[in-house]
Amino acid sequence: MTLNTALEHDFDELDADYVVAPETVTKRQPKLVPSALKAVALPGDGIGPEIMEATQRILVAGGARIDWTTCEAGASANAKGAASGLPGETLDEIAKAGLVLKGPLETGIGAGGKSANVTLRKHFELYANVRPARRLPGVITPYMDRNIDLVVVRENVEDLYAGIEHMQTPDVAQCLKLITRAGSTKIAEAAFALAKAEGRKRVTVASKANIMKLSEGLFKQACEDVAGKHPTIQSDHMIIDNLAHRLVMSPEDFDVICTTNMNGDIISDLTAGLVGGLGLAPSANLGARMAMFEAVHGSAPDIAGKGLANPTALLLAAIMMLRQGGKLAAAERIEQALYVTLEDGKDLTADMAGPRNEKAGSTSAFADRVISNLGQRSQHCPPAPKASLKLPKGKPQTTAVSAPTKRTDAGMDIFVEYGGSPTELAACLKAASAGLPFTLAMISNRGLKVYPGTVPMADFADHWRCRFASRAPQDDLPEQQMAELMARISKFARWCHVERLQMIDGTPGFSVAQGQ
Repeated sequence: MTLNTALEHDFDELDADYVVAPETVTKRQPKLVPSALKAVALPGDGIGPEIMEATQRILVAGGARIDWTTCEAGASANAKGAASGLPGETLDEIAKAGLVLKGPLETGIGAGGKSANVTLRKHFELYANVRPARRLPGVITPYMDRNIDLVVVRENVEDLYAGIEHMQTPDVAQCLKLITRAGSTKIAEAAFALAKAEGRKRVTVASKANIMKLSEGLFKQACEDVAGKHPTIQSDHMIIDNLAHRLVMSPEDFDVICTTNMNGDIISDLTAGLVGGLGLAPSANLGARMAMFEAVHGSAPDIAGKGLANPTALLLAAIMMLRQGGKLAAAERIEQALYVTLEDGKDLTADMAGPRNEKAGSTSAFADRVISNLGQRSQHCPPAPKASLKLPKGKPQTTAVSAPTKRTDAGMDIFVEYGGSPTELAACLKAASAGLPFTLAMISNRGLKVYPGTVPMADFADHWRCRFASRAPQDDLPEQQMAELMARISKFARWCHVERLQMIDGTPGFSVAQGQ
């Protein structure tokens, strides 16, 4: 490629693999050389350093020029006092580079510190998790003869993964599911932008709006609003459990799937299983100003340091990073070499070798084999049209997306810890609300209405939702009388938390109990 041919293209359309060599700028025939990306490498824990080294070696051989800054994260950083596993200097370097290639980081299960993975996503507002699932040549799976080529676009910072949890009583835990219109709109826009960038035809929105009508319903509505702005791309909606069923039955029917955080976490692992498992699954975490790419498998400490680790997932993630950085030619070159390696079946790591090889290859031997296949093209996986996914570069949002015309307070839900029966609790609550502008409307236990009426076969927890209706709709509940009611209730029950019940443009902004 010469400078003259490069100048014939609009800058945004240029492959971005080349720049003018500084030492030749003043010459009559300047020389074009590959430009370099600036990126942070987080080798991570367990097998992370091994697969990172193999991946970086392949990238160099494939002509991908990257200026790496290697930073510490994960268990080693945690041992040195970084509670989140992310030292401040690591976060600073990531902010400067804007691109990250991350190995697996250890995350404890159960009580303890926050996940470093989730912290990275939330700290840099990496709201779009992109998980491609494409049939790979030579990889033996029950679906190896199916034309699977889909992408899961998962909202990455909201939902149950907001991580807001409380023990309501010693025996009842609560996790808040937060869905925002702004967050749902952004992930829907990302899904349609990806479909356009990759020449895909359909976006399927998946939710559980049939049960969680407010939270998942808000997500569904926001996605449908965005879909209306993209008439050239087909869109539909599926209930998430039906989607899981359909993915197992007919995975080739899907193109782009857009869904909420926890649904996407589960579904994307399912789609990885269709094409070979988590050891082959790459992931991109994208925000307006930063992008992080990773293998989604764990740190596998049991095989760390033994040369057995499979670097395929991290290499595929690095290929995604190259595309995001505009290095389309290098990405295609390395991707095709990987496909040829998988087709040939030589020097595959033990998890992929199967019955074809008597002796599996090491991590290093596999990387060497990919490097030796650079310049060759796969017979079964031709290059797919893929481009950088450009997300809107907006400022951090602090305002609402929509402004309701009218809001009124309809009452409040007071959640209490109480060890008696629902009828005993109701009698106490009625006495407590005497003379106040509230009337006891309902009591529920674990979402089931238990008063008025009886539920003889239900088991009860010691956690009760006590719904008080305002005797007359008003713009704001009287704060002093709300406090008075809670003070009276505190004499016979321990209140846990309070929710204001709002009517928004005449529509209830709260759910009803089962049986209500």
